[in-house]
Formats: sequence, C-alpha cells, structure tokens
Amino acid sequence: MAVAAAGGGGGGRAQRSGWLEVLVRERWHKVLANLGGEALVLSGEERPDGAAHNGLGGDGAACRGAEGGGGAAAVRTAFTDPPEQVPEAVSNKKRCVKVLKQELGGLGISIKGGKENKMPILISKIFKGLAADQTQALYVGDAILAVNGTDLRDATHDEAVQALKRAGKEVLLEVKYMREATPYVKKGSPVSEIGWETPPPESPRLGCASADPLSQLSLSIHRDKKTIPLKMCYVTRNMTVSDPENRLIEVHSPDAKHTVVLRSKDSATAQAWFNAIHSSVNELIPRVIAEVRDQLGKTGIAGSREIRHLGWLAEKVPGDNEKHWKPVLVVLTEKDLLIYESMPRMKEAWFSPLQTYPLLATRLVHSGPGKGSPQSGVDLSFATRTGTRQGIETHLFRTETSRDLSLWTRSIVQGCHNSAELITEITTSCTYKSQECRLTIHYEHGFSLTTESQDGAFSKPIAQYPYEKLKMSSDDGIRMLYLDFGGKDGEIQLDLHSCPKPIVFIIHSFLSAKITRLGLVA
Repeated sequence: MAVAAAGGGGGGRAQRSGWLEVLVRERWHKVLANLGGEALVLSGEERPDGAAHNGLGGDGAACRGAEGGGGAAAVRTAFTDPPEQVPEAVSNKKRCVKVLKQELGGLGISIKGGKENKMPILISKIFKGLAADQTQALYVGDAILAVNGTDLRDATHDEAVQALKRAGKEVLLEVKYMREATPYVKKGSPVSEIGWETPPPESPRLGCASADPLSQLSLSIHRDKKTIPLKMCYVTRNMTVSDPENRLIEVHSPDAKHTVVLRSKDSATAQAWFNAIHSSVNELIPRVIAEVRDQLGKTGIAGSREIRHLGWLAEKVPGDNEKHWKPVLVVLTEKDLLIYESMPRMKEAWFSPLQTYPLLATRLVHSGPGKGSPQSGVDLSFATRTGTRQGIETHLFRTETSRDLSLWTRSIVQGCHNSAELITEITTSCTYKSQECRLTIHYEHGFSLTTESQDGAFSKPIAQYPYEKLKMSSDDGIRMLYLDFGGKDGEIQLDLHSCPKPIVFIIHSFLSAKITRLGLVA
C-alpha cells in the first residue's frame, strides 16, 4: 500500500493526501485519504494503478470523467438506470459490444464483483460521454463474460481489471444483462458504510466544516466519499483495536458513537498521518471553546463561569486489565475538573457531567514515565487525586503526545493555584474539645477556630494560626483531622464529622499556591 504525503496547504494547517486502508465490517479496504484543515475525506477508490491507460482503478472505476462533466449527473448507476428501463429483449441474452477506448477516460466504466466475491464481473457505473456510454449498448448490471475473447466468467476482480487494461484501443466485450444483480451493483463502496454523526441544530456547529478545502485535490467524480469533520474528534492509537505492528490510527466521533480505524503501510507513515490529523484537531480547539461559550452564554458551565481548557484523554479503567483504557472528555473551568463521556450537544448536557472534581481539592501526583512499565503509552500519562467525602479518588489519564502531556499537567497545576486565589476561603463545622466549632482556612490569613454561633450570639475566636506555624497535618481517613502548630497546645484534634480528605487536600492547594506565588518553586 503506497502512501504519499502531499504538499501543505494554506492556513498553516496540515494538508496530506495518500492511500490508507479503512476497517469496515471487519475487513480492510483501500481508500484515498485527503486531510485538510477541518476535515478528513476518505474516497472509495481502492488503488491507483492503471489510471492513465484505461480509466480503471482498483474497483474498475474510470479515473477521469467526461470533459466538462461533474457530480452525480455525470455517472450512470443502478439508481439513474433502474432495471425497468432496460429493454426486455436485452435481458439474459449474450451480446457483443465494440468499445473504442478514449485517450482520456479509457473505457469509462466501473466494475464490481469477481470470483472472490462469488459474483460475475459486473458493470456498476457508466460515465456519461465516455467510450462505453457512447456505444448506447451497455447497461449498468451487464456481466462482462469475455474481453477480446479472454474468458472472465471465473476471473477475480483484479484479473478482470488487468484484462481490460491490456485490451488495447479496440475492445470487444461479450456481455449479458443480469437483472437479479441490480441490488449488488446498487450497493455502495465500503466507504459509504462508514457511520458518522449528524449533530442536531442545537450543537455549537461541531459537525460543520467550512467550504471544502480539498476540492483542488482532484477527487474524481465517481468516487464514494465520506467527509469526517475533525472538530472535537478524538484521534488516538491502541485504544479499541489491537495494533502489534503500530500501523493503526483511530478517529473517534465527538458523540463517542463512531470510530474510524485507518491502517498505514508502516509504523513511520502511520505516525506521520497521526501527527497531521492530531495537529488539525488541536488547532480547532480554541474555536470550539469560543463556540461553547456563545452557546452557554451567561449561564456558565456546571456551576462555573468559563472554560479554560478542554480535550479528549484516555482514562485507565480500574481493574486488573492493564491495557483497558476508555476515552473521556475532560474540561477545566476556573474552579472545577469536569469529566464527560462525550461532547455535549445540547446546552443542558453541559450542566450534567459524569464526574465533577473541585480543583481546590485536587492535586497532580504523577506525570511522565511509569517505573518499570513496558507499555509505550504510560510515559505520556499523568494521575490526579481528589479528596472527597468518600475518601481519595484517583484517576490515571493518558495523553497522545508529550506536548499534550505538558499542556494538561501545567493547566491542572495552574488551575489548582488559580482556584485557591479565586475561592480564598473555606469553612467547615467541627468538634474541638467536645465543643461545636467552625474551622476556617483562608488563603492569606491561615487557620482560625471559632465557636459555633447559637441563638443569635456572635461566635467567639478560640485560636488563630498563620501558615508558617503549621508543623504537620495528618488525618485518620475517617473523620479526624490533626493539625500541629507547635507551642504549648501541641497537636489540635478536630472531629470534622465526615471524611477529612477534602480539607487535607485544600490545605495542600493553599500552601502550594502560596509557595508558587512567592517564587519558591520553578
């Protein structure tokens, strides 16, 4: 399978063109892939050989259309020439038809079938104005029994293509119209069977590409095409299909319902294609964020005001299977980390993430190579831990590139610090020395403990400590928080009435933000 890179186009976005294979119904099919800034177009032509000689590609399709012709109107198919329009006198009778090949366009037919498909060689398309159409004696659905006396009744598809290529300028076709084959020739190419989403009108135009930038790439008029808008697609590798040769690329739809798996000739070419597609997707993210902001208006997102960053990550599924990852859409706001199963389409869906974690109670605990791990993707992973009322929740994520890893980890750390400065203060009820109290932790002023106000009475201060007095903090993981400020009181024991982990993580975030602000860490 030959794959070629095309020269870059305008706009600074990757443009690439070449031959790949696509997985459809558990079989690989050759396609021409064209990458523009906003879309990946897969064309159902199977191979390029012989195009200049007789207009036959891998499925026997003419590679040049009629001069001045274009679009569906330039092609006769089983839809434009239904069986009922074929004369009864022609049906099931052998006929000999002489065709004079043209210098441009060759025979001007497309064929399907072959021994490997347990079908005869069938004419599936006739291109208007070209040689076969000019005879006015050939029909879509004709079985080609012989070419210049060479029997094709037991030929494979490739053998038939080669026979037609070698036939010379004057070609004598022995044909027989097969009405019962009409459903087969009506069937589209494998590309037409690729499922993809159609976003509803409420969406922020995620499925709409701008004017097709690939028109100049000479997609022939007869090809079945599938256009995949790249906006908010998830481009990954080694996710859903085993890839021992490292030749596969996966493109997941924003609604997480469809996946297109592409295969390249070798690992290096696959990586080049992946880099180009991934780069195109990433360049569209700022526009997506702007569109979502317009869609949500002043209502914000799930309790937050704005989106700082979003994108797809692979999340490790808990369990013993080390290779089980799933795609998740992660959104960072000014104060939360939100996880969605797919890109929300409706406005209301933004308010119901699968999981919500306050950045103030979240910390980055791992980033980069995993010790002793043989998995190639682990060196692009990072982990987060969040203190919750149920304990500590840990998530292991995997990015696709080292640049992505740097961007996500930096965004999360900065998000935690910015959240600390934004929220400034948290307070929680507790019990101290059998007295109901309130613990307040302030970003600037440290810790204060006051009595719980009762019957309209003002609360009374019990103790106040700046951050620099804190010697150590610990907890029992159940309900007790221990703060050691030194001095005569020693360790303060606070019963928080619930899991202390959120408070422990918030203390860490406040301290980390203050240290960073002071420039004590790089």
